[in-house]
Amino acid sequence: MKSLKEGIFATVSKEDYLSFYQHKKFDYDKVKNLLEFDKEDISRATGIPLKSIRFDTKVPRKVQKRMKEWANLLNLVAGHFKGDHIKTALWFTTRNPLLGSIAPRDMIRLGRYKKLFNFIFNSLSENKK
Repeated sequence: MKSLKEGIFATVSKEDYLSFYQHKKFDYDKVKNLLEFDKEDISRATGIPLKSIRFDTKVPRKVQKRMKEWANLLNLVAGHFKGDHIKTALWFTTRNPLLGSIAPRDMIRLGRYKKLFNFIFNSLSENKK
């Protein structure tokens, strides 16, 4: 039986396998590149108008929040692949029959992050048993 502490913190990656946080600064470009997202994809996934999507010091708060959630999700999957960037990127860009033959990156792009998070969390939990 896993401890209460493990269950509480299991939703957050244990490590920053993909180096999204360098020198206490979040790297939005790494998240965009790994998911193969452009500004239009980010606009669609966050509901923020395209003209407001930016990655300087005035990144919209909702974009910051969503991209950090995506980074955590990417790191959770990377943890399963022992930090392998290539396998992680491949998993996110390959159609998955368990997700209705949709690539995980497309679920994020279509605003279905929560469903994808639950799928990954449940899969990782089952994998530990």
